[in-house]
Amino acid sequence: MTLAVSQGAAIVYGVQRVCAAFDIARSSFYAWRAGEALEGPREPRGKRGPKARLSDAELLIEIRDDLAASPFKGEGHRKVWARLRVLRHVRVSRKRVLRLMRENRLLSPYRVPKAPPHKHDGTIMTDAPNVMWGTDGARVFTLKDGWVWIFSVVEHWNAECLGWHVCKDGHRFNALQPVSMAMQDVFGAVCRDMARGVALRMDHGTQYLSDHFLKQIHFWGLAASFAFVAEPQTNGIAERFNRTMKEQAIYGHVFNDIGEVREAVRYFVETYNEHWRVEKLGFLSPRQARRAWLTQEAA
Repeated sequence: MTLAVSQGAAIVYGVQRVCAAFDIARSSFYAWRAGEALEGPREPRGKRGPKARLSDAELLIEIRDDLAASPFKGEGHRKVWARLRVLRHVRVSRKRVLRLMRENRLLSPYRVPKAPPHKHDGTIMTDAPNVMWGTDGARVFTLKDGWVWIFSVVEHWNAECLGWHVCKDGHRFNALQPVSMAMQDVFGAVCRDMARGVALRMDHGTQYLSDHFLKQIHFWGLAASFAFVAEPQTNGIAERFNRTMKEQAIYGHVFNDIGEVREAVRYFVETYNEHWRVEKLGFLSPRQARRAWLTQEAA
């Protein structure tokens, strides 16, 4: 660039101006030009120090052979490094072994045998009421009370909301309230073995995994039925009800306190059970489907 001609002044830029523009000492420029003239283009320097006896590719082969020959599972890079030194007389840096095993996913977390995922390939809808209920929780933000919880219990047969509870704390005791409300609505009482034969589908939330929750539903006769891990559709009835409730009664509204949320949920549940058309029921509402079922059973 020092020999380039300025279009405005029609003169070369010169070494002084170019070095000043790039903040480079002229002595460095002249030393570089002298070295280029004597040695020609320089090759990039490699790593300093003694050269390794094995390349990375050769060392990786040794590591794989050692892992294949080991009778144990889940060993880390330290054991591999030690066996290479003692049994194979391959003396390399431990950090180099760690780097190669990490780059090629050979560390113990990747080599531990894992069970195949439990895929959901069935159906969660039932052909009769009181076979399976679903429960889940959702959170809503209020201006005065902050986040509040909405727990619900939904019938898998007709998607009817059997019980709900709006509360400030989402702990195990509040999670049980809609279950007891559902039992009171369906069976007329909340006592021992009253819901015998009904499965309660739920996810792996801390409320539902607690000893108090599991022991209480067992006392009532409900059988715990957990959704598959990473398969939210196995609790799809309750999840779909929560989505409908949020779309119809929560989204687009600003709630001042928990009381407003409770009134909004109360109105939605009453309207939903009586007027929400469900395709799998022949576009009957949940309450209409239940009344038709009871009439058929009484006949």
